[in-house]
Amino acid sequence: MNTDDVLDVFKQAGALLEGHFILSSGRRSPVFLQKAFVFKNPVLTATLCAALANKIRSTLEVMPDIIVAPAMGGVIPGYEMARQMGLESIFVERENGEFTLRRGFTLEQGQKVLMMEDIISTGLSSRECIEAINATGAKVIAGACLFDRSGGKADIGVPLISLASKVFPSYDKDDLPPELAAMPAIKPGSRGLK
Repeated sequence: MNTDDVLDVFKQAGALLEGHFILSSGRRSPVFLQKAFVFKNPVLTATLCAALANKIRSTLEVMPDIIVAPAMGGVIPGYEMARQMGLESIFVERENGEFTLRRGFTLEQGQKVLMMEDIISTGLSSRECIEAINATGAKVIAGACLFDRSGGKADIGVPLISLASKVFPSYDKDDLPPELAAMPAIKPGSRGLK
């Protein structure tokens, strides 16, 4: 599966949106990938995660013991990736602004972890998630995502395996092109929700 194939899945799900969007990073973009529209369809989610699981198996020399995802966006693809790879899946979630394991989830010292994200733009959430995992004594051996909006430029501190990668335009809120500035901004993501 290549980037065009993945974008076709997003289009099929009605998840490739155009307009004026506020990304989780705070940057603005005329394109938003509303992955929740993909994740509500188990068949589409399984199709993407199966392709990514195959890519992970062919890329990594050492396989993970467990999948850990950041809540909220990574929970569904993390679970499906674990199913595809025959592993368990847990997630970290924010408590007082910091990612942490809750709900009785634990990791073992030296346990090999694949950190699974939905979409990576700047890599900030991934880095925070990896920091929380490593703080337990487990070791993140790689990160994975369904879509890398950075085109491979996001540094998450470990190798990143993405199913699709494409740079969509994004702008600082104070440096918008006129056509974007003329539209009302929509914040469809979950970062910052309470």
